[in-house]
Amino acid sequence: MQKIFIGILGFGTVGAGVAQVLTANRDLLRARVGADLVLKYVADIDTTTDRGVQLADGILIDDAARVIADPEVDIVVELIGGQTIARDLMLKAIANGKQVVTANKALLASQGNALFKAAGDQGVALAYEASVGGCMPIIKTLREALTGNRIQSMTGILNGTCNYILSKITDEGVTFEVALAEAQRNGYAEADPSLDVDGHDTAHKLALLTALAYGMEINLDDIYIEGISKITPMDIAFADQFGYRIKLLAIGKDRGDAIEARIHPTMIPFNNLLSNVNSTLNAISVAGDAVGEILLYGHGAGRMPTASAVVSDIVDIARDLLTGAQGRLPLLSYQPDCIRKRVVMPLDDIVMHYYVRFAALDRPGVLATISGILGKYDISLKSVHQKGRKTNGSVPIVMLTHKATEAHVKQALSEIEALDVVDGKPVLIRIEDENLED
Repeated sequence: MQKIFIGILGFGTVGAGVAQVLTANRDLLRARVGADLVLKYVADIDTTTDRGVQLADGILIDDAARVIADPEVDIVVELIGGQTIARDLMLKAIANGKQVVTANKALLASQGNALFKAAGDQGVALAYEASVGGCMPIIKTLREALTGNRIQSMTGILNGTCNYILSKITDEGVTFEVALAEAQRNGYAEADPSLDVDGHDTAHKLALLTALAYGMEINLDDIYIEGISKITPMDIAFADQFGYRIKLLAIGKDRGDAIEARIHPTMIPFNNLLSNVNSTLNAISVAGDAVGEILLYGHGAGRMPTASAVVSDIVDIARDLLTGAQGRLPLLSYQPDCIRKRVVMPLDDIVMHYYVRFAALDRPGVLATISGILGKYDISLKSVHQKGRKTNGSVPIVMLTHKATEAHVKQALSEIEALDVVDGKPVLIRIEDENLED
């Protein structure tokens, strides 16, 4: 039986998981692939820490260059992370004719256009299923299962840390700070959680998905990014009263002449399946013109779910090597000469519904003044509620708008914030609800 040799770069959480799957399920993989997937190397600068995986003598080494230079190695799996050493090693592996697998979403989102071009020019695979959604096969779905569809929209919960924090605030009424601290204690959030809670991790994933769905170059720079640190128990409670949950969503939509690509906290109705995706789980809804709407749901991170996705890429590449079918699938779903730059719609041009909350002094005429300013910017109100008790002489006023232009809403809120009767900065949360009237 033919042997296909694999070298892993990086023996951290995911690297250890991949090594575990390849060794523990070697017979299963042999039966499914028709070849023996042989783990020849695992390279890491730390060769002494116990990762809970038993490797045969000689497999664990501290020399990544040896893996890349070995002519027997067919597939190099980059699991180091970061955007410098990992990039250099991937480019060297590609130049040496190796097939490459990675889970490095940050690197692909920022430098993927060059990396995919290098792989295409060399005629090798660059596979990346584990870079988005962990064990959810969203990359495979867009590249293969939905090939015959024009993708109309994608809406996803793609960061387990943020989803855990928002779930804790929703279920227990705790503050963002308390929920974040618990996420850190449980290992769901890093000591520096900014990459997750500020929305950048989710943006890396959306940059890849929009490229796959819409035949565009990877464009991270133009994605609007807003994190969850300003979400309060008060706003989550108000959302619940209106029939909504608040989730950090990655949203991509094809508007014909432009693409929407945005990350921000969003109110979605209870009957939206995404509203019931809680804790560290991820999910993504994709709408296509032929298939309608589908939903993928599962663990978006973690040692074994991510390892499962990496191994699926290894298996796909192994099957192509066995059949001489390298290059069967375009790396970014579209043929390279059909990938083009597409305009990402500025957030200010987008039209949607809004939730806004003001802390206003309880005086006659305040509501009329605020409503007058909104009306000046063509913002009509669906509902207005004055809720709760006074705090330092102010009461919360909550409004849901009909569809309005983002730029107009920002202008109105800036003018309202400057009023003497308004205390503090107004709160703005966008709403995605197909059932709301325009």
